[in-house]
Amino acid sequence: MDAIRFHVEEIRFTERNVVLRLPFRFGAATVTACPQVYVKARIRFADGRTAEGCAAEMMVPKWFDKNPALTNEQNFEQLRFALRDAREAYTAEADAQTAWTHFASNYAALQSRARAKDLQPLVASYGPALIDRALLDALCLHSGVSFATAMSANLAGIDIAGSGLADDLAAFDMQGFLEKQSPRTRIAARHTVGLADAIDDSDALPDAPADGLPTTLAAAVRRYGLTHFKLKLCGDTAQDIARLERIARVIDGHAQLVTLDGNEQYADADAFGAFLDRMLSTPALHTLVQKTVFVEQPIRRDAALQRDVSALGKRIPLLIDESDSTLDAFVQARVLGYTGVSSKSCKGFYKSIVNAARCAQWNTAGDTARYFLSGEDLTMQAGLGVQQDLALVAWLGLSHVERNGHHYVNGLAAVPEAEQQALLQLHPGLYEPSDGAVRLAIREGQLDLSSLANAPGFATGKPGAGISWDAMRSVY
Repeated sequence: MDAIRFHVEEIRFTERNVVLRLPFRFGAATVTACPQVYVKARIRFADGRTAEGCAAEMMVPKWFDKNPALTNEQNFEQLRFALRDAREAYTAEADAQTAWTHFASNYAALQSRARAKDLQPLVASYGPALIDRALLDALCLHSGVSFATAMSANLAGIDIAGSGLADDLAAFDMQGFLEKQSPRTRIAARHTVGLADAIDDSDALPDAPADGLPTTLAAAVRRYGLTHFKLKLCGDTAQDIARLERIARVIDGHAQLVTLDGNEQYADADAFGAFLDRMLSTPALHTLVQKTVFVEQPIRRDAALQRDVSALGKRIPLLIDESDSTLDAFVQARVLGYTGVSSKSCKGFYKSIVNAARCAQWNTAGDTARYFLSGEDLTMQAGLGVQQDLALVAWLGLSHVERNGHHYVNGLAAVPEAEQQALLQLHPGLYEPSDGAVRLAIREGQLDLSSLANAPGFATGKPGAGISWDAMRSVY
């Protein structure tokens, strides 16, 4: 399948507010509500035909930029700037481009303009991350193929050698790598346990919502048959150990796999090392430790890539998430002893593919370390956002992915009934109706991805993805 060139004619942004049913505390932030942005892009081909595609993503505050001096609204405005800046760049291209070259030719300039405004690289990546998904959706719908088919056939035209990006992969057989990917039809949902979450039924919140969904970890295990867990750390060793002991009492008989997420809460490698000493030597955590496969971003981003952490990484694999801010960050982190990197849709699906290719290359290079990509969440919501993220990690072959949007938000209860029913009809295995709303369906800890494997578009199924576009606000 030849890569198709096109112009980007128009990009529009709309938003809807998302109110959380439970407070989500990660690191130093607690989120109770935030906007979700939707992108619709129209592209034009050489023969004059056009196609439209779309994407969606939460605008979670205090993740992209954790400066405590900034308000949530200022965080949202940072992301809106990134969207507007990327729109201006993509629509200004004089020549028709492939989907990949629209991304690659603008990457450096968008990062540079963000730096000039004192914005974090993660903020700069947010705009193209959404627009690239919308463009690929339009391209897939025009070609009548699914995301998996398009990526394996390189419909996007990914060309590392000719891009000036990721030079370490210049000799890598990217075409062969893309061709061998085959989408999974099931994936384990790795359930997030936030720092404000009730653990067992004894500490359930008195004002917990009565919406039919679990309000404690113990209830979530019962409801969803959970086997995979992601546990947040606060950065205080004593508090973290005590909380992990309580969590272990609930999940030890169920957990097949556990990951820990520091969300940058440990000041440096020494502080995290002290926590690790305690965790590994605490008898009550023995079973949990045996199931723990990595720790995600334990050290704050301004210190995480400043010194070697190989000694820590030999004790437990370490993954970068917030420090994975640029296309070359994983290369830098590898030298320092990190072996894992996150796939996160808000950072761009091309970055996920590039980093997955690096893992494949490094794991065949004779290195004793084992490099890996892990699917992580940004409170992805039922509907377009979670569908596109799941299509990506399924095609990459991941066996588990963090999911938390289903726990902190009451499914699709807040969107029009017509949209709920459209999504249920398009993806009947992925969603289910319960207690008056359509929600993500997790059964025996697994998500059914069969509808995504062959759905035309980037996990949309049809133009517009069944979204009630007229029920949102257009603000920029």
